[in-house]
Amino acid sequence: MDLSYTPEEEDFRARLRDWLARVLPALPPKPSPDDWPGRRAYDLGWQRRLHDAGYADVHWDASPTLRLIFLEETERAGAPYVGANFVGLLHAGPTIAAEGTADQRARWLPPILRGEEVWCQGFSEPGAGSDLAALRTRAWRDGDAYVVTGSKIWTSHAEVADWCELLVRTDPGAPKHRGITWLAMPMDAPGVTVRPLRTLAGSAEFAEVFLDEVRVPVANRVGDENDGWRVTLVTLSFERGTAFAGEVVACRRVLGELAVEARKNGRWDDPALRRRLGRLDAEFRALWRLTQWNVSAAEASGGVPGAGGSVFKLRYSHARQELYDAAAQVLGPDCLDLDRPWALERLSSLSYTIAAGTSQVQHSIIAERILGLPKGR
Repeated sequence: MDLSYTPEEEDFRARLRDWLARVLPALPPKPSPDDWPGRRAYDLGWQRRLHDAGYADVHWDASPTLRLIFLEETERAGAPYVGANFVGLLHAGPTIAAEGTADQRARWLPPILRGEEVWCQGFSEPGAGSDLAALRTRAWRDGDAYVVTGSKIWTSHAEVADWCELLVRTDPGAPKHRGITWLAMPMDAPGVTVRPLRTLAGSAEFAEVFLDEVRVPVANRVGDENDGWRVTLVTLSFERGTAFAGEVVACRRVLGELAVEARKNGRWDDPALRRRLGRLDAEFRALWRLTQWNVSAAEASGGVPGAGGSVFKLRYSHARQELYDAAAQVLGPDCLDLDRPWALERLSSLSYTIAAGTSQVQHSIIAERILGLPKGR
């Protein structure tokens, strides 16, 4: 498989680098992590700049390779992360682009690309744990609307979202994977209550969402009724495919910074630490190559990432945790000071083996869909 870039792709890279070099110095300062209205405005403002420069649609209209180059170069340049736009740009948007009707694409994709609307993800539920298909949020048809009652948890950016990609059970009598429907729910609909959740790192990036007979138009259904699990697998393939690509670049940058810090504070003299950093360097280089392979495979299959994204997600989650464990080793007792570089990232890294599908779930996907092993009973 060819992992090299074409001249056209390298030209795209060069033009993007030039634009970033001109635009980034003029950006306003980032708001406080606790200022979610400010963070929403900042993130939407950055998306608008991308839109006006012609880079907004890179997450679904461009080829997977151009998407990878975009993520690589923006991370290397220190450009703002997608932030509050994460679900819309990397999950809901690509799903609607792949599975939505022409009217749905026309309604929802342009506002995401222009930096006008924020989406959140309403998948996980308190009683379902890692078994996403065990969801119990109920939706029943009432004329031209679904009436939805239930609750969601770990709903990313719900407190500032305009829309929610929502999984509901529309046929409780069907096998659990066959009675699910994918809806786009307006967050300002009557009956929606949002309760922010504070994480170990002190931020409130997630929320509980309670739904009390919320009416969602049938026209907001993406895919057929009771076919939501198949649509969900498309969403998850994007979530586990290229969504973390920029973070691999960030981890490689952090690794270099750790080596510099270790030389300054004398911990570089520890041969065990040097071996650990060297092994992590090899790990992240391999993960980047795996990302390129997944992108090439996605291009060959029509642009939707496949099960190889689970291989990446599984290994990346553990490598990221080990990276920040190594950061604690470099910092020594200072790792307990949350104002020091990498301290907060170390706390947030603990969630990576849970977020976007637990490591146990990824093991099962790899076993069944790649290795062809029988499903567990």
